[in-house]
Amino acid sequence: MKKILTYGLFLLIIVLGVAIYIYYPRLNLITGFAAKNVCSCSFIANRNLESIEETDNNFEPVFYAESEVLFDKKLATSEVFGLKERKAAYVKGIGCTLLPEGTSSENRNVQLPKRTKSTSNLPYPYGTAQPKDSVFFNVDYEQLQVAMDNAFEAENQTRAVLVLYKDHLLAEEYAPEFSPETPILGWSMTKSVTNAVMGVLEKQGKISLSQDHLFPEWENDRRSQITLNNLLHMNSGLEWEEDYTKISDVTKMLFLAEDMSRAQLQQPLVGEPGETWNYSSGTTNMLSGFIREQFDTHQQYLDFWYAELIDKIGMHSMVLETDLAGNYVGSSYSWATPRDWAKFGLLYLHKGNWNGEQILNESWVDYSTTPAAGSNGEYGAHFWLNAGGIYPNVPKDLFSTNGFQGQHIFIIPSEDLVVVRFGLVEHPDFDIDAFLSGIIDTLE
Repeated sequence: MKKILTYGLFLLIIVLGVAIYIYYPRLNLITGFAAKNVCSCSFIANRNLESIEETDNNFEPVFYAESEVLFDKKLATSEVFGLKERKAAYVKGIGCTLLPEGTSSENRNVQLPKRTKSTSNLPYPYGTAQPKDSVFFNVDYEQLQVAMDNAFEAENQTRAVLVLYKDHLLAEEYAPEFSPETPILGWSMTKSVTNAVMGVLEKQGKISLSQDHLFPEWENDRRSQITLNNLLHMNSGLEWEEDYTKISDVTKMLFLAEDMSRAQLQQPLVGEPGETWNYSSGTTNMLSGFIREQFDTHQQYLDFWYAELIDKIGMHSMVLETDLAGNYVGSSYSWATPRDWAKFGLLYLHKGNWNGEQILNESWVDYSTTPAAGSNGEYGAHFWLNAGGIYPNVPKDLFSTNGFQGQHIFIIPSEDLVVVRFGLVEHPDFDIDAFLSGIIDTLE
């Protein structure tokens, strides 16, 4: 019996040793993801820890982390095997930020964006009043409900679907624990928000797409020839690894870097600017840093995104989260309700016009939805495209904002449609072609 126990203990030590050997280098990433996500879901979306761990953080290797929410301190902590602990701190106005080891939230001195939250008697989506109860005679409502029900089949893990048709709320449905008031993380949908801020700067004459010599660090090599157009098209030729399954450029940036705007800035050129396409969250955060440099003060930078875009179109639920250096994490961290995300889609559906006010130049939206060189018709300027027919039963003029785990705003100009979908399963496991064509087919 003693030999069996000794043998069992020996095997257990070996198993633990192998697990530690495999996962220890990744513990910073595992605990970083868990702490950051638990913090934001708790304090921004007001969700409970049990639900967050059972759904959002329930995938390997993140599910090894054990988390706790300290509401009195506005903190979330996550640890793995007692070997590594990370903390994320919440500040109202800028959301949650991962803290370096040994840092307390009490030591942080942060600036906050000023918000202007206007009210209007207009019905949603252009005002704060309830949506009009509209009926379209060309819509097969029974079939539309079938399409909605299909989206919420258990295996699809859908959290919200919202359909705007001809500027009216045509359909809306939520999973349990979610509602029209629940902010949801857009992940890489945030990249399209960064596109819009660049578009506002372009309309105001503060930047141009052909602009090069963008950063002092690039002045003495070929990177000085990279243009804003190249960065927005993701074909700068800069080295970058966008792999979330291991320690890579993107995971080191999101879960280790204090200043995320510099992660891509320091990378070498490995391709030809304007030709070599490579999806990069580092590029978008570098653009956020570039935007910051267009202002005299940090406060002006923080305020601009809201005053000139977000609050101007009534996305008052939106929260843009910052890194430790105070940069908006333009690649990944923005929260808003599905109704407010739909407003963003409506802005682009109407070529940058918001209820009569031109927020973006029409030419900017045309530019954003034109295929980038090297992308096989799948990518424009921080928007995904169907120009190459990736969704064969959906119009090719579709363009979209896409985020991790199946977050989407689909904009289909030829159908006068904006479709928002949030969930935990992405294409092809969640069949976007069938989902969208099912909705489109209800329009006669």
